[in-house]
Parts: sequence; structure tokens; C-alpha cells
Amino acid sequence: MSVGFLWLAATTGLLSLLTPCVFPMVPVTIAYFAAPNGDRSLSLRRPFLFGLGIVATFTVLGLSLAAIFGAAGLNRFASDPWVNLILAALFLVFAANLFGWLATPVPWQLANVADRVSRDAAPGSSLGALIMGATFTLTSVTCTAPFVGTLLVLASRGSWATPVVGMIVYSTAFALPFVLLALVPRSVSRLPRAGAWMQTLRVLIGLLEIGAAIKFVSNTDMVLGWGIFTRNVVLLSWSTLAIAGALYLGRNIPQRVQRQDWRLGELAPVGLSLLLAAWLASGLNGRSLPQIEAFLPPAAGTPAIASSGGESSAWMLNDYQGALNAARSSGKLVFVDFTGYTCTNCRWMEANIFSRPDVAAELGQFVLSRLYTDGDGELYERQQAFQEKTFGTVALPLYAVMAPDGKVRATFSGLSRNPAEFIAFLKRGREPRVASR
Repeated sequence: MSVGFLWLAATTGLLSLLTPCVFPMVPVTIAYFAAPNGDRSLSLRRPFLFGLGIVATFTVLGLSLAAIFGAAGLNRFASDPWVNLILAALFLVFAANLFGWLATPVPWQLANVADRVSRDAAPGSSLGALIMGATFTLTSVTCTAPFVGTLLVLASRGSWATPVVGMIVYSTAFALPFVLLALVPRSVSRLPRAGAWMQTLRVLIGLLEIGAAIKFVSNTDMVLGWGIFTRNVVLLSWSTLAIAGALYLGRNIPQRVQRQDWRLGELAPVGLSLLLAAWLASGLNGRSLPQIEAFLPPAAGTPAIASSGGESSAWMLNDYQGALNAARSSGKLVFVDFTGYTCTNCRWMEANIFSRPDVAAELGQFVLSRLYTDGDGELYERQQAFQEKTFGTVALPLYAVMAPDGKVRATFSGLSRNPAEFIAFLKRGREPRVASR
């Protein structure tokens, strides 16, 4: 579990507060905390219990995911074609709701029930505030789903604790402002009022959810081998969504220009959206986009890795025994890359570390073996079982240097942003003594 993942969980929790399903409810929710008869102890207790209800609900989600699938099953959860298609469909439903095309009244009915239960509870009861916190979490799912869904998929890399910790960090960051504002209720009046900007935000988040749906469909494509939602198709789709966002942001500018009632600052969001669209489109010719490459399907074909001697070594895909045979005949060691079709950390390493000339030169010293462990079929189950039996983990990515006789020379787990650290691991792997990270 990386520090970057924890920072992402906390950041997305805070960003979720700005969504149109959550932000307008802040003053209403804070007003609920006003204790009758000026009971100070009750006014302090309710906010904490409300926050606890939020944290508990998200944590139960993480625990359920870990308990149902287990450590090995989490990888398969992230790459299961049907799971990804269901998530894509849900995101499209959420987007339609934000666009106003589809009403989803069930969460608000739950909120009304929870409100009645909480208000009927005895004064000072913990039950009411806990139920309100839990139900508020459910009613905000339309807007928080992109953040929560992304976190859970990123967490599904083989460690059962990761989704649990991720949800605790996310929900704590999400609940903390409610608790703090409830303790200082006068601060609520300083918050900006929900207005036209909130409707704009609804549409932009809806476009973001469509983008997320495309990503989940591309996951299914990678596992089943359709060859439809390729890297270029995903990039073109995202670029089109950015253009759609620019058009929506600038929908009123022509009329305002005619009335000479416009400001230069209003053009900035439109310009940024168009720049984003152009940047995404720049990757259509094969240009690497390191910032988002981890979320894109790999480019067609398997790139060769240039060796220090000017030769090239191609990756041997899902053929570990063949790699050992090649190592015995060539006198080289085997570099094994345990990876996954939907593993974002794996894609990041490939795009930002493996592609570096200094790292590529070191990799060229090995027979290169890439083993996918999250695909659909017996082969992938066998490769995941091999990883777990040999290294005691199914977390991805995992890199290992193996001797031709199958003995482990060195291991390196997880994502590293330090090329020198990865190069040092490769060099240690060629030394006689066993080294591990």
C-alpha cells in the first residue's frame, strides 16, 4: 500500500464534498445537528456520530469487498468482465441522472425514512445520528461513485487490507468537514451558495462518469480480447468528452459577447477544456502520455526492449517455461513481470520506468517474461497460484529475477517512482547473492 494511494484516497474524499449531490446538503445537514434546549454535550456528540456513520458505511463496503473476494480474488474482481460491464452501466445511469435525463428517487426515499427514524429517536440517542450518516452516504452515491469506484478498483491489487484502509481514509476526509462545521455552525454562512455553478458542475461530473464508463468497458475489452476499445478509441472518446465540456462551459458566451457583458476569466475554463482535448488527441499517433498512461489500454503490439549491445529482446507473454528454456540456451537470467490487464500501477511502471533508456538497457540483459494473473481462464489462475506459492503474495505488480533453474534471485514489489532504485534491483538480481526488496 503506497503513500500515493493514501493521498489519493484523502484527496478524492475532499473533492467529493464539492459535488452537486453533497455540497447543497451541507447547510441542511449542519442544521440537523442543532441540539434542543441548547444541550452542549448533545450538539457535540451528534456531529461525531454522523461522521462515524459515514466512515462506518464506507468501511463496511471495503470490508465486504475484501471478505467476499479475499486476497487472491481481489485481482479477479478488478478484471472480471461482468463486474466491469456492470460498473460501466451504473456509471452511465449516474451520468444520466446528473444530466436530468433519468430520475433516481430511491435514495431520497431512504433519506426521508432515515430522517423520520432519527427524529423519532430519544433525545441524546446515538442511533439517529448514525443512521443519518449512513443514509447520507447512500444518497450521495450518484456523485461519489466515480471517486469510490476508482479507489476500489485501484485497491483491488491483491491485498485484502488495501480497500478497507482506502475507504477509511476516503470517508474520514469526506466526513471531517461536516464534523468541523457542525462544531462551528456560524462558519456555514461563509460557504458559497449553490447556484448556476452547481448545475454546471453536475454536467461536468456527468461527463466524467461517462469517461469512467468507457474505461471500465475497455477493461472488459482487454480481458476478452475484443480489440474494439483500443488505446486510440479511449483517447478519442475522452477527447470528445473534453470538447463537449468546453461547449457546455461556453454555451452562453456568444450572447454575453453580443451584450458586451462578459469577462476574460469566463473563457479560461473553456480554454482549459480545449487544451485537455488537444492533449488527449496528441496521443493518437502513439505519443506517450505518462500522466494518464496507467489508465489507458496498452498500445497495440508488444514493444521491444533495446539492450546495451544494440540487440532487442521481446517479451515472452504467458510462457514462463519457455522463458526458462530461453535463459538456459542464452546463458541469461529471466526477468518476470507479474502484471494484470487492469493493473494501473503496472501500466504506470511500463510507461514511465520501463520506457527509460537506462532501464531498458538493463532489461535487455534478461530474458523477459510477462505473466498476466487476472485474466479469464485456467492459464491466469495457474499463473496467479504460481505467484502466490513462490512469493507469498498475489499483489501486482511484482517483479522477480529468476535463474534458469527457477530459483529466485531477487524480487521487487509495487510501484516505484525512482528509476535508480529499480535499476539497482536489476543489478542486484545479476549478482550471485540473493537480494530482495
